[in-house]
Amino acid sequence: MPGDLILVIDAGTTSTRAMLFGADGTCLGSEQSELNRYYPHPGWVEHDAEEIWQSSLACARAMVGKTGGAERIAAIGITNQRETIVFWSRRTGEALERAIVWQDRRTADLCARLKGEGHEPALQAKTGLLLDPYFSATKIAWALENVPAVRDAGEDLRVGTVESWLVFKLTGGLHISDATNASRTALMDIHTGRWDDGLLDLFGVPKAALPEIVDCAGRYGDTRLFGAPIPICGMAGDQQSAAIGQACLSPGETKATYGTGAFVLTHTGPEAPVSRYRLLTTMAWQMSGERAYALEGSVFVAGSLIQWLRDSLGLIGTAAESEALARSVADNGGVMLVPALSGLGAPHWAPEARAAISGLSFASGRAHIVRAALEAQAHQTSDLMKAFAGDGAAWQCLKVDGGMVANDWLAQDLADILDLEVERPEFVETTALGAAMLAGVGVGMFGSLEEASAMRGAVERFEPKMGEADRAERLREWKQAVGKVLT
Repeated sequence: MPGDLILVIDAGTTSTRAMLFGADGTCLGSEQSELNRYYPHPGWVEHDAEEIWQSSLACARAMVGKTGGAERIAAIGITNQRETIVFWSRRTGEALERAIVWQDRRTADLCARLKGEGHEPALQAKTGLLLDPYFSATKIAWALENVPAVRDAGEDLRVGTVESWLVFKLTGGLHISDATNASRTALMDIHTGRWDDGLLDLFGVPKAALPEIVDCAGRYGDTRLFGAPIPICGMAGDQQSAAIGQACLSPGETKATYGTGAFVLTHTGPEAPVSRYRLLTTMAWQMSGERAYALEGSVFVAGSLIQWLRDSLGLIGTAAESEALARSVADNGGVMLVPALSGLGAPHWAPEARAAISGLSFASGRAHIVRAALEAQAHQTSDLMKAFAGDGAAWQCLKVDGGMVANDWLAQDLADILDLEVERPEFVETTALGAAMLAGVGVGMFGSLEEASAMRGAVERFEPKMGEADRAERLREWKQAVGKVLT
């Protein structure tokens, strides 16, 4: 019989997963493998691209095995950490260097120089982005100058974001990138959907090394690594995929994903908005050559902060322990934590900022620090909410997802600090769900994203309960704490 399941590869920053979905949105299984990150110098963050590939392949094979064979799989969808850039050989298919991760700040000086030369306004007009190490273009420029294997590869060089790397490996040579991922490189003109020659010249990137830009849904090619051909039919960067999984399909609908970082997207429709408050204009998706846009606010450190408290400071044994600790104290005890471990993202865009914990006293305990870390998520989101409102995209409701918001205390704190209804789906891993929806459209299982949105399922709502005075005091203390790390 024809395949009736969708296999999703979700290649994130801290782990890679494969998940199986039925046409009704039910997750039928998941296989996960943690990824190593490398920090060769302060501010540098790298992945082993071969590890990403082998982990993705192993997880996918495990899930195909559980179905009884590839014949059950109608299509594959891929979603991935954005901006992370991979360099490999077209001839051998092997990585030439470690992947440079989106969190990496090694190109801060290059960004500052280009900004000082006045390049940012033109770049923002074409790409919707800012000159920041976050985006891929300066990472590629750095590697072309500093990594001999990349610099000397010539026509053999292939460069792409993680979904491009995975498709190349899955198909044995197809070199494509979906429009959402391409839009995060600072090399694509978001108004035309094509690589921009002026930006390629600015960063010294050879167009021949870059992938072909394609829609987020369609039949791209088959993989034959699972015993029978399976078409790859959907791709999107993780945040756009989560917005699709949250059914943010109409202008004004807003989602926030709390994973390694925290990312807010508000769908703005078929016209690319211009931000006056240092938000990003980005592709929401591209279908049949037609583009939809979104405003985005990016927070660099969210779930990775809890991981840091666990792995580096030893304050918690598991991430789940953070909720009980937050509830164990009446308040933060005056402790504020600004999680600028990789600088500050929107709306501050301060790559040089460093994290700080303030307000400590002998009365402070680990519960206060952990609670302050959780509270920082609502504080950072509140900064973004003000910027979105300033750009004319005020939130009416916030749809949240990602592993962090399985924490009921955190979901309620978001509602309290934002003074806004927070909506959480029963299935919080909407990044993978969005990729399944795209693949379902691409393979013809659904006629449209609106039809595919039936996969989303039930939701739970959190209403604000905090008094205005308490809310104002928390935000005053946060503003003061952020001001200290920005000076």
